[in-house]
Amino acid sequence: MNSSPIGIFDSGIGGLTVARAVYERLPHESTVYFGDTARVPYGPKSPETVRRYSLEILEWLLGQGVKAVVIACNTSTAHALETLQAASPVPVIGVIEPGARAAAAASVGGPIGVIGTAGTIASNAYARAIQRRRPDARVEQVPCPLFVPLVEEGWFEHPAAELIAREYLEPLRRTGVDTLVLGCTHYPLLKPLLQRVMGGDVRLIDSGEETAAVVAQVLGRTALDASPDSAATHRFAVSDDEARFRKVGIRFIGSRMGPAEVVPLD
Repeated sequence: MNSSPIGIFDSGIGGLTVARAVYERLPHESTVYFGDTARVPYGPKSPETVRRYSLEILEWLLGQGVKAVVIACNTSTAHALETLQAASPVPVIGVIEPGARAAAAASVGGPIGVIGTAGTIASNAYARAIQRRRPDARVEQVPCPLFVPLVEEGWFEHPAAELIAREYLEPLRRTGVDTLVLGCTHYPLLKPLLQRVMGGDVRLIDSGEETAAVVAQVLGRTALDASPDSAATHRFAVSDDEARFRKVGIRFIGSRMGPAEVVPLD
């Protein structure tokens, strides 16, 4: 048994949906969450810059004594996963492979849809990961950049959110996708709206939930899991604007949201 915390990081606030999935799947595990709020968003930045930022965060998390690291950011996973795995003495888990694996398993032969930020869609990381498992799969991808500010405003069921969702998702509805990957950590908070727009027959894949399942498997396989008697603690750190992080973070994880220390990174 290992009572050290799990490190979780994101370019900002959205990765809290992954943290929430970890809390629910692994209630006895402690965590340290880092949001790079000073440098968000990662999507428009070059792969080299994203890798540099991600390595800096990895170094900080390792300094906190974490036993595993979860990259709760699709852009960072797309550009930096292999680099971080090579540099880390502890397991590093990204959000793309678990989501892609679940989508490939869930689809019954129709096209698989992927929605995400412009950066994640441009990386083609989900399509490649899905087609490694299902070479015959047709993957349709749509960037949905306005979903992030809608979520951070708390407009989960606002008429404007539904109007935008219908506009973004119409090409996927016309294509007849049977599975839709929510390829951004903000998007699970829009799940009821997205399900309504897509229809009840379309399976929505929450990469955060799938990632939490993989974290549980990795910890068990490597004997790093905490004792069932452990009392979990959750720390939060940001690179800037702690007040806004807490205000918006409550919408993501509710009462688990605590004070966040500010850790500027070069």
